[in-house]
Amino acid sequence: MKLDDLVSYLDDYLRVRETGDDRYALNGLQVENSGEVRQLAVAVDACQAVIDQAAERGADLLLVHHGLFWGGLEPVRGRLYRKLAALVRHDVAVYSAHLPLDRHPEVGNNAVLARQLGMEVRGWWGEYEGAPLGVWGELDIEREALAERITGVLGVSPRLIAGGTPRVHRVGVITGAGGEMIGAAKEAGLDAFVTGEGRHWTYFDAEELGLNVYFAGHYATETVGVKALAEHIAQRFQVPWSFVDHPTGL
Repeated sequence: MKLDDLVSYLDDYLRVRETGDDRYALNGLQVENSGEVRQLAVAVDACQAVIDQAAERGADLLLVHHGLFWGGLEPVRGRLYRKLAALVRHDVAVYSAHLPLDRHPEVGNNAVLARQLGMEVRGWWGEYEGAPLGVWGELDIEREALAERITGVLGVSPRLIAGGTPRVHRVGVITGAGGEMIGAAKEAGLDAFVTGEGRHWTYFDAEELGLNVYFAGHYATETVGVKALAEHIAQRFQVPWSFVDHPTGL
C-alpha cells in the first residue's frame, strides 16, 4: 500500500495531532521512504540494532513507540547519522507514536496490558500533558498472584513493592516510566499499580501511601501496544508484520 495512505490513517486513528506529548517526541512520520509499504516491522525503540534487523527482514516501514529524536535538535553525525544512513540505504520509513499509543483505548499500551491482565477498563486516571494517561479496572486477587500473572503476560518477573493490602481489587496501569504517578494512583483510589519503572524514592512513596506497586520493566510493559497496533494494521490493510525484539532488561 501507499505510505501516505497508511500514515494518514495512523495519524487519524491514533489522534496524533490532538494528543499532547513531549516536544521531542515528534509523533508521526519521522523518516519517509520511496512511497510503498509491503512489509511492516514494529518495535519499542528506533535504535541501531532494531533498524538493522528491520532492514534485514525487508521491512519498508518501522513503527516504533520511541522515535529517533529524543535528544532534540542535533547535528546529523555519529550515531544519528548512522541510523539515518541505514534507513535511507534500505529505504525504510519510520513512524513513531509515543503518548498517542500509550493513551489509545483500543491498541494503547495501557489498555492492552490491562486487558491482558484480565481487567475490563473501567476508567482513566493520572493527568499528564493535559489529559488522563492511566487506565484502571477491577480484579479480586492476592497481590503475589497478580505478580505471577504479570510474569505470565510479559515474560518478566516484576519487582513488587508490597505497600498495600494483601488482596487487591482496583488496579491501575501506566506502562513505561510511571513510577512518579504513585501519588496520583493513590488519589484515584487504587490499591495496586502496574507500571514499568520508578526512581529510588518511589519505594517509600508506595510504602508510606499504602499502595502495592509492580515495576515490570519499561521495555517489557511497552511491547504490547506496538504489537496490538500491528495486528490492527494487518487486519485492516493485509500488510504482513513482524516484531523486532531488542529487550533492555530495564
